[in-house]
Amino acid sequence: MGPEEFLTKSGVSRETLDRLRLYADLLVKWQARINLVGPDTLPDLWSRHFLDSAQLFPLIKPRAKRLVDLGSGAGFPGLVLAIMGAPDVHLVESDSRKCAFLREVARVAETRVTVVNKRIEQLAPLAADVVTARALAPLDRLLGWATPHLAPGGECLFLKGRGAEDELTASAKEWNITASRVSSLSDPGGLVLHLREVSRGRAQP
Repeated sequence: MGPEEFLTKSGVSRETLDRLRLYADLLVKWQARINLVGPDTLPDLWSRHFLDSAQLFPLIKPRAKRLVDLGSGAGFPGLVLAIMGAPDVHLVESDSRKCAFLREVARVAETRVTVVNKRIEQLAPLAADVVTARALAPLDRLLGWATPHLAPGGECLFLKGRGAEDELTASAKEWNITASRVSSLSDPGGLVLHLREVSRGRAQP
């Protein structure tokens, strides 16, 4: 997949695509110095990373005022969503070199984000309407990190691979969740987990 096919599948504007092209160029440049993504994914960057991230955008409710992306790494999905227009995006990343990359992309793409160079466990509650994450941790651990940062009525959008159903089953031992599953546009075996009404404590029979 190239930029034009991405444009068709994602429905972004030409202006947004131009900003994402700048992002892609910087990623390839910085990848030579620090490991931002798996090297074998670079030839399919527009599908594996940009479309994978962009597919979350239609799931963000119009009323959402803040998005928190946990373990942002190279900015997927949080920075892509910010470039697409998601509001008040906070990118949480503990690696200072990756934070420098995120800030540079945001500068070049003229996109306002807040880059938080801390471990997730060190964060004060961020009161997010949406919490996102990709390839960060098993779901039960991820929920433990995400829930302190959810505003009342907040939702989680997690990109997951083939083990998503097993992770949901394991999480049910400790968490109450209303879950929707959306088939991934970029990974035939993947799912987007759209989680609402998340609380700790197993539901009563």
